[in-house]
Amino acid sequence: MKMNKFIVVGAGAWGTALAIQIASNTKEKIYIWAFEKETVDEINSCHKNSVFLPDVNLPSNLIATNEINDLEHFDYILNVIPTQFIRSSYKNLSFSFDNKIIINASKGIEQKTLKRISEIFQEVLGISEENYAVLTGPSHAEEVSRNIPTTIVAASKNIKMAQKIQQNLSTNSLRIYSTNDVIGCELGGALKNIIALTAGMLDGLQLGDNTKAALITRGLAEISRLGVALGASPLTFAGLSGLGDLVVTCSSKHSRNRKVGELIGQGLTLENIISSQKTVAEGVYTTASTYELANKIGVEMPITEQTYKALFENIPAKTIVDNLMTRDFKHEIWS
Repeated sequence: MKMNKFIVVGAGAWGTALAIQIASNTKEKIYIWAFEKETVDEINSCHKNSVFLPDVNLPSNLIATNEINDLEHFDYILNVIPTQFIRSSYKNLSFSFDNKIIINASKGIEQKTLKRISEIFQEVLGISEENYAVLTGPSHAEEVSRNIPTTIVAASKNIKMAQKIQQNLSTNSLRIYSTNDVIGCELGGALKNIIALTAGMLDGLQLGDNTKAALITRGLAEISRLGVALGASPLTFAGLSGLGDLVVTCSSKHSRNRKVGELIGQGLTLENIISSQKTVAEGVYTTASTYELANKIGVEMPITEQTYKALFENIPAKTIVDNLMTRDFKHEIWS
């Protein structure tokens, strides 16, 4: 992989953290696209991104641009634009993506269409399965940007592509594994945010470790249930993109989704929270999309259903816990 043909698209915390890892591993210039001109100017003049990673110095070979058409000049495009803005960001580009590789590091399910991110890129840009990969796993930007050891996974139907990403983007502090289960990795990365919202509600209610362990375990069960119904391998959900990402997002102080849930557990409404924050946690959108998707294909997801009710119907967090604890009894392994 020629690093001088590589651009990161999206200069939020995660995009910037990945760009730091890539730029620190080469002497070549690495480019990052940001929507805001002030972010571009700060990265290029001060080597800082004070909005998203205020205490981190950026490598001098990391160059920022806010010209989206600059993507035409790059072979490898690492997308970190939030899921709900991918379609609008890419759909009006006039050049061909036929020979470009999309590596996606965003997580979520698109509202209304209920599409996974690979499906969005296939529809909008005509990206083939062979030219698409997803990069996902337990990885908070704040830690990755500081070279704290982290492991993630690259998934592509083209396993040679996943292995190439693994070999070229791994660093001493970022270890990448490879797989060909794109569906499983995309769903694990997206759906764990729903469970993290619920985990935050438990924290807001000041419930115990038993409750959190039960949530993570049963959350993983329903993520797997939906994933298998959509064609994923059940083993994927026992890996980095499933269990690994679920544990870190449900327990970490860095998790925005867990924090939103905590505030709801303390009695705030989603409207209260949105009005006080600059951006909405991706899990909020994913909860709505997944609730609709699960109903559409007939997969039972009780935690997702109750989290949806807490977010969008203002059902108190204590009530959704009671609802989950008093459901009809089930065999532990059920489909």
